[in-house]
Amino acid sequence: MKKIAVVTGASSGLGEEFTKQISIQSTFDEIWIIARREDKLISLANSLNSQLNKELIRPIAMDISGKDGVERFNQFIESENLKLKNTNETLEIGLFVNNAGFGTYGPFTETSYKREMEMIDLNCTTLTGLCGIIIPYMKNGSVLINTASLAGYMPLGNFAVYAASKAYALNFTIALAAELKEKGIKVCALCPGSVSTEFSNVASNGARKEVKGGISTEKVVRQCLKRAYKGKKTSLLRFKWKFNSFLSRIVGRYTVARFTYKFNPRPHNPD
Repeated sequence: MKKIAVVTGASSGLGEEFTKQISIQSTFDEIWIIARREDKLISLANSLNSQLNKELIRPIAMDISGKDGVERFNQFIESENLKLKNTNETLEIGLFVNNAGFGTYGPFTETSYKREMEMIDLNCTTLTGLCGIIIPYMKNGSVLINTASLAGYMPLGNFAVYAASKAYALNFTIALAAELKEKGIKVCALCPGSVSTEFSNVASNGARKEVKGGISTEKVVRQCLKRAYKGKKTSLLRFKWKFNSFLSRIVGRYTVARFTYKFNPRPHNPD
């Protein structure tokens, strides 16, 4: 048996930090790190493999967005499984961090509908498809982490499609946790608020270089892994995040959407 951990969106931010922490504490035979930016993946893999003095991290440059991306990944994992079968081994996914995703800032009418659709493809279609491919390779004790967001708890003005896509990710993950309980597969939704990554720069199309009040990826990832392995269904690190998620059950959804649209503008450059 070859036991694998898989991290998508691993070229930066949370995905990079997941890779680092998993590699340090790892009992896996390999850690597959997946993203489009091959140079960053190779750099991360070389750095960590050098520190560990073994070839643990395997960089896989691949566009996994949308239906085509999901099928691309499916063909890859089927090929890997066939190779192992030919050597009388089996493939087991012990940990899957489904982290690839992005956001867009600004009112819906001022953002590119094509970009919004690309976001749905990655945040929803890819997230769903990869779970469908990966879960059959998971066993009792395996862990699945989907990166959702604090934004998934409520509709947000100036962040409409992203918040909606993360609401899907959050609800889908909780449902998976319920369905997979008897199989012993632990499922957790990571729901961060502001974290110090390149997310804001991408979402604003360069208008906001750094997220305001962001906390370190190290703390967010450490708590998420700890909670996921304990069988917790969600991971929200800060008290403020937990409080906001609680408020989402009380305050009307339209009220939140209207308030954030009027009083929480998000800078963005035109596409």
